[in-house]
Amino acid sequence: MQTRFTLRQLEYFASAAETGSIAAASRALNVSSPSISTALSQLENELGTALFIRQPSQGLALTEAGRRLAAQARVVLSEAIELTRLAGTVSDAVQGPLRLGCLVTFAQIVVPDLRRSFEDRFPSVTISQTELTQPDIFAGLRRGDIDLGLSYAIDVPDDLQFHPIKTLPPYVMLAPDHALARRERLTVRDLAPHEMVLLDLPLSSDYFRTFFDVENVAPVVAERTRDMAVARSLVANGFGYSIVNFRPIGSAAPDGKPLIFVPLDSDVPPIAVGMLSAKGVMDRRTCAEFLKHCIEVMTP
Repeated sequence: MQTRFTLRQLEYFASAAETGSIAAASRALNVSSPSISTALSQLENELGTALFIRQPSQGLALTEAGRRLAAQARVVLSEAIELTRLAGTVSDAVQGPLRLGCLVTFAQIVVPDLRRSFEDRFPSVTISQTELTQPDIFAGLRRGDIDLGLSYAIDVPDDLQFHPIKTLPPYVMLAPDHALARRERLTVRDLAPHEMVLLDLPLSSDYFRTFFDVENVAPVVAERTRDMAVARSLVANGFGYSIVNFRPIGSAAPDGKPLIFVPLDSDVPPIAVGMLSAKGVMDRRTCAEFLKHCIEVMTP
């Protein structure tokens, strides 16, 4: 039986069905709107049925046939990705797509360089990245939405594997004119009277609070944010200190104001950063080589 449509057409269709508009699918896939519109029309012509109701100024609405096909298209696309992964395992070649999830707190610091250097080394590999919270990385690995997750060793569930890369000691991030900025080292008791900017992400915020729990003191949380860049700017503008593990390259906030990083002495062990995977995924040579590459780049 001759196939009447392509995987590319199904990919464009699935994205349009999920986003509800050609413009949104264009942004999600980084493909021009006319290309997506043409692919959808070709798919409808090949199948002999309308998949969408075009609503001017309101986007796309799936027809009953479109809803049924969208569900099956996701299955086909998932199986195609799995087939590519299996081919890489069988051939023992470093090739194919690699879907990487990364914790939002340090994705901007390390991932672009890891991607560029690995793809330069292995031109047959294409890496895509998604910035996620720790629970979302767990869920993505379980669903097969991502192949690997770059994250911390925090509450890793038993059904996933953690492959350590390096340990990260804690630092206190301060504005240069903060009362504690001239100290060579700091303790939690030094910090306790001062206002804190808390990076309020799932699991991460609990980890930062652990530093205070072990000393039986409470932080004065003045500001909360889920964005590391915002936390850096708040600190640089005098809204409080923050605790970080992954130091940014350079010592300036996004708005250009300077920051100071002072080591934090604590009985809380340094946190490990590494690669999370479902069991057996590291048997795929591409994934194993990427882990090896991360260790080489991140631990010079």
